[in-house]
Amino acid sequence: MKILKTAVFLGLFLMSGFAGATALSSYSFKDKAEEQAFRELTAKIRCLVCQNQSLADSDADLASDLRREIYALWKEQKSEDEILDFLVSRYGDFVLYDPPFKPSTYILWFGPFFLLIIGGYVLSRALKSKTKDKEVELTEEDQQRLKALLEDDNDNRETTK
Repeated sequence: MKILKTAVFLGLFLMSGFAGATALSSYSFKDKAEEQAFRELTAKIRCLVCQNQSLADSDADLASDLRREIYALWKEQKSEDEILDFLVSRYGDFVLYDPPFKPSTYILWFGPFFLLIIGGYVLSRALKSKTKDKEVELTEEDQQRLKALLEDDNDNRETTK
């Protein structure tokens, strides 16, 4: 059974490597350098459906449509910057894996740091409040009630033995 699981895992692993290769197999390029340049361009662009995969690696239908559109622009001899500008104007800076540093993207650049700082502050406050053991002084009346309860508990234990 373990061998079967290993074989299935290995097969899936090997097939996943072909996903990126088959995505570009329907396009024709002059040479390997042009194909590599196209692959690098599509690797800079985020799949809008998957969001954690590049356009080069995604199998989503929208990714396929975008690759086809980028390929058409590529064949029109558009530069990489022109293609990226077209995509950004259409989908916003989110489409880029490496968004530019400008006021509209400050949250993308600084957001994780602010969240880390806020999380650290909240954690430190929570830990400080937990470590402060507040000692409560019992009044004379509370001490007598506690003593009576403990004596009753001791009496109950002795009678059940």
